[in-house]
Amino acid sequence: MNTSSITALPDIELKSPGVGLITLDPVRTALLRGLDDLLTGLAAQLSAPEVVGPPLLSVDGLARLDFFRNFPHLGVSAGRFGPDVLDGLASGGSPQDLPLQPTGHVLPSATCYGLLLSLEGTDVGEDGLRLSAAGRCFRNETHYDGLRRLWGFHMREVLYLGSKDGATEHQARGGEFVQEVAGRLGLTLTRAAADDPFYDNGGSRARLMALDPVKYEYSAPDGTAIASVNRHRNFFGERLSIRAGSHGPAYSSCVAFGVERWVHAMILAHGTAEQALERLRAAVAGS
Repeated sequence: MNTSSITALPDIELKSPGVGLITLDPVRTALLRGLDDLLTGLAAQLSAPEVVGPPLLSVDGLARLDFFRNFPHLGVSAGRFGPDVLDGLASGGSPQDLPLQPTGHVLPSATCYGLLLSLEGTDVGEDGLRLSAAGRCFRNETHYDGLRRLWGFHMREVLYLGSKDGATEHQARGGEFVQEVAGRLGLTLTRAAADDPFYDNGGSRARLMALDPVKYEYSAPDGTAIASVNRHRNFFGERLSIRAGSHGPAYSSCVAFGVERWVHAMILAHGTAEQALERLRAAVAGS
């Protein structure tokens, strides 16, 4: 982690440009970059190559994954101004008073969706596939709260597709990594089963989840969930025709990190952003 370029701003306060929006100062930016570098250690351990996912997701693709059935409140639509309103804009009209045309796309709410949709119809082979990616994600929330709950944020994920046993192992190793990194950073996290599955949450699937949780969240002492490990069974493999050789429809699991939330947890634990950055530097130096 290179922190030599960190500089203090002049006597200027960076204000929030809107509800749920924030500009990070140089120290918090260095903290975010350094934490993401540290979190990519899981990808390195698992030999997961880095990719860059798409900035938009088709609503048709997400509909096939039950996204709008399970998370109708999170979607942030990508609209555009039609040609019939361009003259009004050019003449000084207020954009807020002009209609937007739908594009058939939404902003990602999680990094893994774009990766999964990009693998539709493929065979990841007997040994499976791992990918690592970080992206900007967006969620329409009922309220926003500093770095704990933002309209747009960075999410780092390490995704696995392959056999049933491989998906279970990936989830377990991800959980161990979360606690290992938290310990190095001086963070105390609580693990709890979560109840927001990626698939249809009704009927037999919901009963199965009660017996076999597929998602665990890791939370800071103030209740902020900063990481999760998710196992999707073979839902995405079936819906997207992703196979794993003789194993049939691929099973999948992912480990997700909300990077701004890690920044929040570090400041909460160590008092200030500067002290949090020093602890991060020490953790990196000792690795």
